Amino acid sequence: MLRWIKFFILSIFLAIVAGGISIVGVLFYYTKDLPDYNQLSNYQPAIVSRLYAADGKLMEEYAKENRLYVSIHAIPQQLIHAFLAAEDKNFFQHSGIDMYSIFRAGVTNIMNYGREGQMVGGSTITQQVVKNFLLSNERTLERKVKEAVLAVRITRSFSKEQILELYLNQIYLGNRSYGVAAAALNYFNKSINELTPEEMALLASMPKAPSEFNPYRNYKRAKERRDWVLSRMLDEKYITKEAYQVAIEAPIRLRSREQHEIVKADFYAEEVRRRLLEKYGEKILYEGGLSVHTNLDPTLQEQATQALIKGIISFDHRKGWRGPLKHIPLSSSWAQELQRYNYSINNDWQIAIVLSVSQADATIGFKDKKTGIIPLSQMTWASHEANPSAASILHPGDIIAVSAVLPHATSPSTLALTPPVYTLQQIPEVNGAVVVMDPHTGQVKALVGGFSSKDTQFNRATQAMRQPGSAFKPFVYLAAMEKGFTPATIVVDSPVELDQGPGLPMWRPKNYSGEFFGPTPLRRGLEASRNAMTVQLAQMLGVDSIVEISKRFGVLDNPAANYSMVLGAAETTLLRITSGYAMIINGGKRVSPILVERIQDRKGATIFRRDNRLCDECSIKEVNQLTGVFPPVLADDRQQITDPQSAYQVISMMEGVVKRGTAMAALRLGKTVGGKTGTTNNSYDTWFIGFTPDIVVGTYIGYDIPKTLGKKETGASVSLPVFIDFMEHYLKDKSDIPFRIPEGISLVRIDRLTGQVPGPDTPESNIMYEAFKSKNNPLGESTTPVNVTGHDSDSPVPSDNSLPHDTEGIY
Repeated sequence: MLRWIKFFILSIFLAIVAGGISIVGVLFYYTKDLPDYNQLSNYQPAIVSRLYAADGKLMEEYAKENRLYVSIHAIPQQLIHAFLAAEDKNFFQHSGIDMYSIFRAGVTNIMNYGREGQMVGGSTITQQVVKNFLLSNERTLERKVKEAVLAVRITRSFSKEQILELYLNQIYLGNRSYGVAAAALNYFNKSINELTPEEMALLASMPKAPSEFNPYRNYKRAKERRDWVLSRMLDEKYITKEAYQVAIEAPIRLRSREQHEIVKADFYAEEVRRRLLEKYGEKILYEGGLSVHTNLDPTLQEQATQALIKGIISFDHRKGWRGPLKHIPLSSSWAQELQRYNYSINNDWQIAIVLSVSQADATIGFKDKKTGIIPLSQMTWASHEANPSAASILHPGDIIAVSAVLPHATSPSTLALTPPVYTLQQIPEVNGAVVVMDPHTGQVKALVGGFSSKDTQFNRATQAMRQPGSAFKPFVYLAAMEKGFTPATIVVDSPVELDQGPGLPMWRPKNYSGEFFGPTPLRRGLEASRNAMTVQLAQMLGVDSIVEISKRFGVLDNPAANYSMVLGAAETTLLRITSGYAMIINGGKRVSPILVERIQDRKGATIFRRDNRLCDECSIKEVNQLTGVFPPVLADDRQQITDPQSAYQVISMMEGVVKRGTAMAALRLGKTVGGKTGTTNNSYDTWFIGFTPDIVVGTYIGYDIPKTLGKKETGASVSLPVFIDFMEHYLKDKSDIPFRIPEGISLVRIDRLTGQVPGPDTPESNIMYEAFKSKNNPLGESTTPVNVTGHDSDSPVPSDNSLPHDTEGIY
């Protein structure tokens, strides 16, 4: 008997030894090529990069995984408790694996085997970190063994808080959300500190099956799972019974980010994205968690966008109605039929089908089967008839674009429009761009690259290379001022003939009107945009000086040295020429167009800043007479690229463009503005670059595939209205500020038509104060009194025979 007992004990011992050896062998076999878990200490998760407007509002996000990384110390304890209750209640007690949970899961799975009960797992949070960071999701024995071994090793090397931080920032929670911070925003539009207990429980219910428990797809299953998590939180005493009762009775309230909270500036954001991609590369942009603070002013962006849309629609309507987008036979399934047609339209427009038409209006239907009407008053632009009817413009079955007529709060009769009223629209063929800049810093406050970003992301402000036409002329006149010419210098406006080379005809530039006006002051040549006179001036200066100044101001890179360039034949972008104007307006200081003010990395460190001047006392805003502390005065480190006196002379002449020349329509603004129109040969491109002392606005309109806009379509008739519309909003509540006169300028009374001292018979309307350099005052007259503000004092009505329209063209 004793012998059998000894044999039994020995057998058990040998079995244990054999089992131990087997386990060691299995562990050795499966763990010989384990990944290095120490890499977790240097883990850099892929987190979202975000663009912000100047007021701090979100513009855009760029990410491969929508994740916001937050420190464990910034995560509310109750949110941590929700995940512990749902996923791993013994997290702070076990060593990486929970043997009790594994045993319980095994028993449950045995009992569910062959039944419909779901198979469960016993993975801890630490094991999930291992799986998500170091291993794959394959369900094999090898992966489970490796997972367990690594979980134990990680627990020995990392604190529990470190493991939780990795887990709560890495875990996928559905709805394109990685980590708790991103999920809180995407599901509830809240920060993690604003979540209620039931919202925390919903997030904690997600890791098990994000798709299955997504409340957008399966509300019932999501609420059941959320309520189970709340019961687990109650069991673990993470919430009180009263809080549990309130939470479990609350419905799931989802709230995505509202559109008004996100600044819409697609062209601006896309331009910034391209530049970030070029500078930092794809990995940093989409995974690096950059915080990019742009110079975009949301109010100015919206005003610029609406001004451009209005200007393009106005031009397009002048060209007439081109008919419906498509015409189909009208049937009872019209809504389903309409679903088949997609068109690139403005964000505020819709596609509709005409259901019926009367003399007074048209009834229209939409893809969702809702209906509305277009009154005759909202479609008369589409007819050239004296007394049109709705039936003469639209027909049942026409597929058209429409925009809603918004009710006016001041008019009770329009507060509830039933049925809704719409305006007939037409997708424009023409396109354009607007740039708004601060001329002193180069900050780009607004940038609109086209009529609609739905159509294309091609940015006509930064990517379209087009001829600026007469908008380039101010740089020619600036070159003249630098060489000692004055606005009163006489140049003969007469026919010019230039040899273009062997086999080519003579080049004979003409004025828009076809007339020549003889000896004319330079001021009048720029105001009236005289082509022949500008070429005469360029011959006096030498074309190389025009090439040099175009490169110095960044308008052109390396233009051919021919005389057609002085009339704007060389191609540039709207952003570049607007930047060139900015440097004239600020007194000749070099600035570059800057879209981004500051960039911070994922840790908050600044890696780019527009203004790199050091300033330790910039927080001081007011003078303290008692302490003698004053706000700092920063050194102006901008390069002087032309003298302030020459710059002011050109500014003064461009102010005259508005007062007497091709941009007289801007007089209705009633404020001090200057600018220059531009129209290329055959009216292919139209421009207006306008400004006040503290803002410069560039506008451009033309066809993407160049063709004429029309014989009488010019910068004054097409692009200038966009500037005026924008400036009416911008200047509405602002004081009138005259252009700043630099030292070294003398203002002298002259006859603006002759450039000479006024005689006794000179009409008062011809007399103005002209800007001369004090050291180069050819008239020998004294400077005007100090109370002169910089406005010229003459009447804006031209007294010569020139016309106040756009007298230009590059050839």
